[in-house]
Amino acid sequence: MALQQRTESRNHRLTHKTMMINAYHSSIKIIGLIIFLSIAIFLSGCASISKGVTQALLEKAESEDTRICQVQGKPFAGIEPGLGKKEGETKVLMVHGVGDHIPGYSTEFLEKLAKALNLNSRSGDSKNITLAAPLFPDQSLGNLRITRLLNEDASKKLTFYELTWSEISRPEKALLAFDNSGEHEFRRARINSALKKFSNDTTPDPIIYLGKSRQLILAAFGQSFCWMATQYWQDLPKDGKHVCQGLGDEHIDKLSHDDYVVISHSLGSRITIDGFQRIADMLENPEKYFSLLPEDQQKLKTAASTKAMEVLRNKHIPVFMLSNQLPVLQLGRELPEVVGQEAAYCEPEGAHYNQRMLSETSIIAFSDPNDLLSYGISRGFSEKYLDSRLCPSITNVTINVAKIINAFDVQGLANPLEAHVGYTNDERVVALIANGIGNPNTSPLIKERCEFTKITK
Repeated sequence: MALQQRTESRNHRLTHKTMMINAYHSSIKIIGLIIFLSIAIFLSGCASISKGVTQALLEKAESEDTRICQVQGKPFAGIEPGLGKKEGETKVLMVHGVGDHIPGYSTEFLEKLAKALNLNSRSGDSKNITLAAPLFPDQSLGNLRITRLLNEDASKKLTFYELTWSEISRPEKALLAFDNSGEHEFRRARINSALKKFSNDTTPDPIIYLGKSRQLILAAFGQSFCWMATQYWQDLPKDGKHVCQGLGDEHIDKLSHDDYVVISHSLGSRITIDGFQRIADMLENPEKYFSLLPEDQQKLKTAASTKAMEVLRNKHIPVFMLSNQLPVLQLGRELPEVVGQEAAYCEPEGAHYNQRMLSETSIIAFSDPNDLLSYGISRGFSEKYLDSRLCPSITNVTINVAKIINAFDVQGLANPLEAHVGYTNDERVVALIANGIGNPNTSPLIKERCEFTKITK
């Protein structure tokens, strides 16, 4: 009897131990599933996975939104103050990042921005210009989509320019078409196939940008800025392929009174800075660029007049960089021609003050710490890596755009895909772009949800 009890007790312990081992293995499998699904969500970009399977299996949302929003740097005004100006207009240029985009990709963000700015009216349909440039006469440089927003009595207006440059990188990505084709793709597991398609769409763009297509993409940016700086809504072509010829004396009034803003995402931020540096170099060394033109177009050498250049040098342009990648995209690159000379170019008493491109380029860099492809900018970065002729200043916005969730008693899990692409859907990001921070016009949402630390030189 005693032997039987001992045997049953031992069997019970063995059964319990087996159950514990099985439970442990199950836990390992669940943790592996969590990691795998997180990677799958990040790479595949599949909203149905993100909102369906993940939420059903993993998410345990916090009852209170405690996502951080910390702003460190100089105060900035946002877009709103310039909307009701008596002379000139406010013009915004949007530049996308990696991945294939088609015209209209910014529509959801534009609608949110319009709501934040109380612009509930539009001037007809959007206009679409197929971009071209004198230096690349046979090359299509993408699409510039222009939308004009107004309030009800038209006392406030905003012209929004959306640059789509994917047309430039798309032919080179065709090299990977076989990898995505039915002839080869069916050999992969279904989830791996989704991962590979996403990788093939996004990974090549930074590589392509480092090659021969870089000058084409920068020319697309330059043409977009040219159209923004030289034309008002009523003067822009409705469609078709067109070339903006440059900044002449006839554009001085627009340059003097208009406000310019740039909003970029990921690789688009590198394109924006490089684009401004290219414009600065073209203004200072026009012969380097226009000597490449045919003789019948040599007159374009004077397209940027001295008077127009002087007006541009007094402009202050804010650049809102979403999922900022400037540090990582600086790796292995050559430095700009003019660095470490901000005092010489940007201070009135500086030796090269009259050779600057802008009076100030305010970089407002947004980064989610859970965004694997986003980086903050150190205070010394601009002095060492940004063109001094831009007179850059940096404000860092550290913000959780992805929700922090708890899963199986493990705290601190965030969807890295949402952390990378969720900026334009975050109401705090939109409010910061619309009304800024550290000024009387700051929105109540930002005052409540964001911390601001003013940093002076």
